[in-house]
Amino acid sequence: MSQPVNIICIKWGQKYGSDYVNRLRAMVSRHLSLPHRFVCFTDDPTGIDENLGIEVQAIPKIGFADFDNFEPWSKGHGWLKVTSFADPLSDLTGPTIFLDLDIVIVDSIDCFFEPEGEFRVIKEWDKSDATGNTSVYRFEAGAHSDLIELLKTQKDKVLREVRNEQEFVTLNLHRQGKLDYWPKGWCVSFKRHCMPKGIMQWFKTASIPDGAKIVIFHGKPHPDDAIIGRSGKWYRHVKPVPWIAENWK
Repeated sequence: MSQPVNIICIKWGQKYGSDYVNRLRAMVSRHLSLPHRFVCFTDDPTGIDENLGIEVQAIPKIGFADFDNFEPWSKGHGWLKVTSFADPLSDLTGPTIFLDLDIVIVDSIDCFFEPEGEFRVIKEWDKSDATGNTSVYRFEAGAHSDLIELLKTQKDKVLREVRNEQEFVTLNLHRQGKLDYWPKGWCVSFKRHCMPKGIMQWFKTASIPDGAKIVIFHGKPHPDDAIIGRSGKWYRHVKPVPWIAENWK
């Protein structure tokens, strides 16, 4: 690729601190050999280390008052990620990968720029329909702004039909014939694929499945929880996971 590719993330509110952004940038630096820009869109740049090569920009204004004014509903269930489809998306052009903050990269991610497709995403593990998990998705910067227009003009209808941002984005792109998934096994769920099953959680440590590139942490535990063996749920036991500490830095 002649022009740099883009890695973007979004941080808002207090759920994740700036340390998550800094760690994500460090992981990308180790695991992406392609020339690239790393941009964090945020409502609070405090603590984000631009010396690491992070470009800090404000969350894009999209002409939708609920989002531009950060109405409470827009900050839940991932909805502000829809601003990544602004056209233009700042001055970004070309292939762009969005990464959630609560992931752990464990192998090269160069391959995520190789498969063709207008929108690549994780196949949601817990759904039998076309829903994708938007912890990791790729698109062309400036594409899919029609999703923003749809949300602007049909907010009430949209919110009746879907539970969250990833259902809204991926089901609409599926209807348009623009949705493709990452090869199975590239992106894995910590809870579904790394954790031992049942009672073995008390005796065995979580492991990285063969071929995994990115480990997704959805719900509890977060990466910092799993490092020390804190599950966040009474019914789940997590032994401390050294490989997270080795990679999440």
